[in-house]
Amino acid sequence: MGIALEKVTRDDIELVWKMQVEAFSDLLAKYQDYETNPGAEDIDKVLARFEQSWTSYFFIVADGSKAGVVRVVDKKDGSRKRISPIWIMKECRNKGLAQQAIIELEKIYGEDNWCLDTILQEKGNCYLYEKMGYHRTGKIEKINEQMDIVFYEKN
Repeated sequence: MGIALEKVTRDDIELVWKMQVEAFSDLLAKYQDYETNPGAEDIDKVLARFEQSWTSYFFIVADGSKAGVVRVVDKKDGSRKRISPIWIMKECRNKGLAQQAIIELEKIYGEDNWCLDTILQEKGNCYLYEKMGYHRTGKIEKINEQMDIVFYEKN
């Protein structure tokens, strides 16, 4: 199954927010992290990010359906480009869509000088990013007793 990246417009923000809340709901319930989990954000925070000049959101479209979303931060100042966040809707997971989305982003923004972070305890996420050429920076941030954030870079 191939994917396409479709640029999100301001009119799409409510849908992006609803998808985000749904996609992250299981992780929110599992880790009870109401400070940093995208599933706990309100629509105003998503809109504020969308309006940043260095942010682009894309729908991840598979078989004509919006299967997920990815946000790219690119300040175009030599700093690392950042994926934050990326998600695939529950019914579309484990089909390689996130991997394909990252490949497509690298075609647009270049393969080098990326960073991202994820939940250390989510082994599937860590495996995906490591398979895509990301390496751990050594930085790990404890969020709560159940959860840590691990940081990755790709040069």
